[in-house]
Amino acid sequence: MQWAMRQAVKDINEKGGILGKPVELIFEDTAGTPEQGVAVAERLINDYKVVAIAGEYHSAVALKVMEVCHKYGIPVVFAETWSDKITAAGYPEVFRIAPASSMVAYPVVDWMVELGVKKVVLIGENTDFGTGMVEKQKKALEEKGVEVETYFVEQGTTDFTPILTRIQAMDPPPDVVSAMAVTGEASYNAEQQMVEMGIAPTEKTIGVANQVAGKPQFWESVPDGNYFVFTKVGLPPATWNDTAKRVAEEYRKAFKSEPQSWVFEAYDSVMIVADAIERAGSTDPKAIIEALEATDIELAQGRYWFEYTSKNPVPEGVPAYMWHQWPAPPILVLQYFEPNQAWQDAAVLWPPERQTHGTIYIKPGTKP
Repeated sequence: MQWAMRQAVKDINEKGGILGKPVELIFEDTAGTPEQGVAVAERLINDYKVVAIAGEYHSAVALKVMEVCHKYGIPVVFAETWSDKITAAGYPEVFRIAPASSMVAYPVVDWMVELGVKKVVLIGENTDFGTGMVEKQKKALEEKGVEVETYFVEQGTTDFTPILTRIQAMDPPPDVVSAMAVTGEASYNAEQQMVEMGIAPTEKTIGVANQVAGKPQFWESVPDGNYFVFTKVGLPPATWNDTAKRVAEEYRKAFKSEPQSWVFEAYDSVMIVADAIERAGSTDPKAIIEALEATDIELAQGRYWFEYTSKNPVPEGVPAYMWHQWPAPPILVLQYFEPNQAWQDAAVLWPPERQTHGTIYIKPGTKP
């Protein structure tokens, strides 16, 4: 993230800076701890006199940093912090371009509904993440008329046979079995056992994996995992625009590897702040906040704007976390269609505007 933010400043200064002056980036490491985050924010604002803050990876840190920014009226654009509470607080200074945690639960639901599924089985772990994910998806699916059955396991479960045996006995079989709400190695266990028991992915039943299916370790633990569907935050190279391609090229020169989504988020967070200052014609924090609310700019991850602002407050029925929240972070539904495939080469199924292979689902045994 530090590299990406420095690259953004380099690009800005090569084009003449902001308001005709060079931009200075002051980087501080929060070390992933809330206490350090508070100290860093206080130092940036009081010692370095910064007019805006961008970046951050950890939600726990962001929740403390935003209190400091709110106290002093300094705008902050968070790059990779997911907690719903960050934007739900409704602070005028706080903006976010990463998805809110709850936003990640719903694209796969929309995809299932579009497919016309009738019955879904959701497996989750007994953690805040697991139960929260299952409850959100169950409610959303049932509101669309989909029958849902849920099963819960302890975190770190290795043997899913008791649950899978019950699913195996269902007649007719469910349209979808999802282990999306089971994390880490346990999710790999669930997915491989699904395959071994002939439950999913099959001609009749779709298998949905946890997002760690996007890691190379997936194929080591789930060697029969072809045709699993999974979600991913971030864009595969096939969908990159010119800005993303250019940033990725510079990143490869520096690190000899491919950039992750947070590289683009960090780059874009700085660019969004710079654009707001330029449009505000001022470094006054209140003017910058007003300009941030009017953001409309195309950057590495696409077009940025903030739907709900002081001029368009969050209405009743819309989650509070949508305040100053970019409404379109790239949350993708993907599917493998080749054994040992890299996630970057998987087919993007959803949303429709980001599809890469012209299909909403690939039946096992076929190619797109």
